Amino acid sequence: MPVIRGWVWGRVLWRGLALGVVTFGCLGLLLLVRLVERPIFGWHRPVTPFITQFVCRMAFVILGMRYSVRGRMMRARGAVVANHSSWLDIFALNARKRIYFVSKAEVADWPGIGWLARATGTVFINRDRREAKAQANLFEKRLKANHKLLFFPEGTSTDGRRILPFKTTLFAAFFTDELKDILHIQPVTVIYSAPEGQDPAFYGWWGDMGFGPHLLKVLAAKPQGGVELVYHPPLKVADFADRKALAKACEASVRSGLPSDLAMGTGALPV
Repeated sequence: MPVIRGWVWGRVLWRGLALGVVTFGCLGLLLLVRLVERPIFGWHRPVTPFITQFVCRMAFVILGMRYSVRGRMMRARGAVVANHSSWLDIFALNARKRIYFVSKAEVADWPGIGWLARATGTVFINRDRREAKAQANLFEKRLKANHKLLFFPEGTSTDGRRILPFKTTLFAAFFTDELKDILHIQPVTVIYSAPEGQDPAFYGWWGDMGFGPHLLKVLAAKPQGGVELVYHPPLKVADFADRKALAKACEASVRSGLPSDLAMGTGALPV
């Protein structure tokens, strides 16, 4: 648990309260709008993603974190892949682009986060080969509805100072006969800058770190650091022989966006 003294608690409380009011207040609005949106538009969501974007942008205003973007977001149909360092990735990636996360099934049962994930259209998957075909069919329906699905191919979060080898399993869903000729994948690099004088891995959330202590640490920080997103040129699925080749190319693009002193980091995480 981080050590928070005296008046710093005031900063933690007002930031936490503001973030909670904006997040869960807009969640209520989103659910009401979805009651009308769903029966009319089905898989399509012409309104509610804008509510999600507003919440995520406001999160960085409330926290006082710098937020910047380089590169162009793709307009073509397809998915997005990014490195994964923190729960803050959800806010950072949603703030700029209307996307739908692909997450492990157990996240749906997490208090607070699970409710938000379900409401914003997250696709939950089980790491079970017996469900692979059903999951591929679901991906196909969502992608054909022009949803931009976002994957974290590392399979876990890191300290933000390295990129782990991309797992290739989920890339197989893009190579169906219905999808491979129409989809593009856009790699995105998420780069965190720690507050001045703090550990460079300040925003990293990995391993058995508790969410509560990490949230308190971020809420208490002053000055804050920042986050930058680097959007790389989209890769056409049909240009690659198989999922392994596509995963390797996506990993290379994401890694190319890191500062030079981090770009080669692939080793085990610090303990």
